[in-house]
Amino acid sequence: MINSQESNKSKNGLIPPYGEELIDLMVLEHHQEEIKSKTNESLECSDRNACDIELLLVGGFSPLRGFMNEEDYNSVVTTNRTASGLLFGLPLVLDTDNHELQIGDSVLLTYKGQDLAILEIESKWEPDKVIEAKNCYGTTSLEHPAVRMITMERKRFYLGGKIQGLKLPSRVFPCKTPKEVRETLPKGEDVVAFQCRNPIHRAHYELFTRALKAKNVSNNAVVLVHPTCGPTQQDDIPGSVRFQTYEKLAAEVNNPNIRWSYLPYSMHMAGPREALQHMIIRRNYGCTHFIIGRDMAGCKSSITGEDFYEPYEAQEFAKECSKELGMDTVPSLNLVYTEEEGYVTAAHAEALGLHIKKLSGTQFRKMLRSGEQIPEWFAFKSVVDVLRAA
Repeated sequence: MINSQESNKSKNGLIPPYGEELIDLMVLEHHQEEIKSKTNESLECSDRNACDIELLLVGGFSPLRGFMNEEDYNSVVTTNRTASGLLFGLPLVLDTDNHELQIGDSVLLTYKGQDLAILEIESKWEPDKVIEAKNCYGTTSLEHPAVRMITMERKRFYLGGKIQGLKLPSRVFPCKTPKEVRETLPKGEDVVAFQCRNPIHRAHYELFTRALKAKNVSNNAVVLVHPTCGPTQQDDIPGSVRFQTYEKLAAEVNNPNIRWSYLPYSMHMAGPREALQHMIIRRNYGCTHFIIGRDMAGCKSSITGEDFYEPYEAQEFAKECSKELGMDTVPSLNLVYTEEEGYVTAAHAEALGLHIKKLSGTQFRKMLRSGEQIPEWFAFKSVVDVLRAA
């Protein structure tokens, strides 16, 4: 089979990072006290800030070397590109209510007792969050979790500027850096990224293992299961619990074609824009392909239950960007479980009149709470055990 990404692989057999260079912003330990002594302000970071800082420091957001300035912010909000023309799904900024911070200040960024980084403020402005919401999330409704986040959680001013790293945030789940993940990947083969923010059930496992057989994927490809473990929607299972389910499942399946790692990323549920953001990040981690679902990073109105994005909108947008980004997309199969043949595509089941078995998320949570037995065709027992214990 011809490898569609072969021309994009560098001499070491892996796809190069976005912008060709994997950024590393960590300062050598013996220089840290010197640069810390030059700071004149400090700023305590939120959980979301800390995720962004970590990905900047380790190169997950390559080629960025810090938080976006006002010009880049406005350009990304308007065109999903930086001022220099690079694709970027969502603006990356640090927020504050501190009126005293000024351009030129050197700021120590702290998080839960840790000194994370130094920010050199190059830009400070008061954003138009209505425009940001409308362009990035397609709506200004507070029923959208990211609109609610930028309106009610993010502070009045945005800061941009280069950062220097002191220490990565301490987490209950270890997050390998892009460099560390790349060292585990096979040279010259495709790497298919699977993004999720929930525990992995049987249908997910079937989906990402079958993706390795897609027409545009090389024969000896691997899949990188790369869940986000940062802040997400309020009703999602906490990252620390999700991490336990992933660890249990990784030990249980022991599949040599699967790599597991965890991403310190905070979800925005931004549909098409977030699909692009995830693809850029996964390219930096060494992935050539990205599995993208029908409603990737989608969300519903908290009042009407209606979707904020059209079916396949994220898939179509990601496909438009894929050639320029140098990655391929792998559409997510619509799998169903049948009594006769197990997991098959919905089209196959319909064509043969197979009997489909269903279990909704609401039913699953109800059964979980009541102690009822969860069918193994739906969920792995090890995953269920962790969720019940939590």
